[in-house]
Amino acid sequence: MQRRDLILAVSAVLPSLTWAQATDYPKAGSTIHYVVPFPPGGLTDVMARQVGQQLAERWKVTVVIDNKAGSGGQIGADLVAKAPPDGNTLLAITLTHAANVTLFPKAPFSFTKDLRPVALLASSPMLIVVPASSPITSFKDLVSAAKTRNLNAGSSGNGTPPHLTLALFNDINKSQIQHVPYKGGSPAIADLIGSQIDVVFSNMPESIAHVKSGKLRALAIASAARHPLVPDVPTTAEAGMPSLQVENWTALMAPSGMSDASVQKLSAEVLKIMQTPDLEERARTQGFRIDARGSERFAAYLTEEIARWAKLIAVAGIKAD
Repeated sequence: MQRRDLILAVSAVLPSLTWAQATDYPKAGSTIHYVVPFPPGGLTDVMARQVGQQLAERWKVTVVIDNKAGSGGQIGADLVAKAPPDGNTLLAITLTHAANVTLFPKAPFSFTKDLRPVALLASSPMLIVVPASSPITSFKDLVSAAKTRNLNAGSSGNGTPPHLTLALFNDINKSQIQHVPYKGGSPAIADLIGSQIDVVFSNMPESIAHVKSGKLRALAIASAARHPLVPDVPTTAEAGMPSLQVENWTALMAPSGMSDASVQKLSAEVLKIMQTPDLEERARTQGFRIDARGSERFAAYLTEEIARWAKLIAVAGIKAD
């Protein structure tokens, strides 16, 4: 066979090979480990379990949710970054990981090189909450009190979305609310209910039930529009601080060596899952907003988020735990 004929023959086969790669993933009977780098019950874990269950049913495979918490989400991310790129090990991430790119410059893996975006799933606006007994009854009160009193704010840890939202508030307001990091959002909310801290710029799924029960008071929601779960709570723009808009988000990543075809197949399936009415309704009642984006659109968004929070981290002097 002449060299030119060989090249043409190989070229003709390549599209079918790519399609074979796509249809061969996942292999029948395989087990997909969906790594959640945070404890069970949090924002990321809740969404991962819903998506994982749907994937298992649609693809007839076993999907195991592996909670690998620690080091601000870095332990789980490191595990997936170094996993075989066969698509059987996936990673749930949040806004925290976009911040971690700056916070952990000497990490044992490269977030941007060793992992690749698959899909953005959903987002949840930050809800600013105080104890029901607090003398701070409005966002305007908080803005004023932050400049005249020694307030403190709890978060789920250094560099987490509640901490970043607090830092952005302090930067905009030229105030110095003291940051109190906890090992998770639930302990911070528990101390807030007990009035041991003054305020939390909270992940909505972690605080909404306590707002509904009357244990906490919501001052504002850091989004462009009001949320249907708390329609009477003003947005930060309505409350006088339009630049305080922060939505925590959750998304899906894979090892960087996973084939384009397999990533595209997984991304397409996840987007279908996120569009199902049942999942959308459950997500809404938990405080999420479906924001499904495929691998390319999510990659662009992720790049923007990494740059956005790198600037704030530098200005606020935030360090990792």
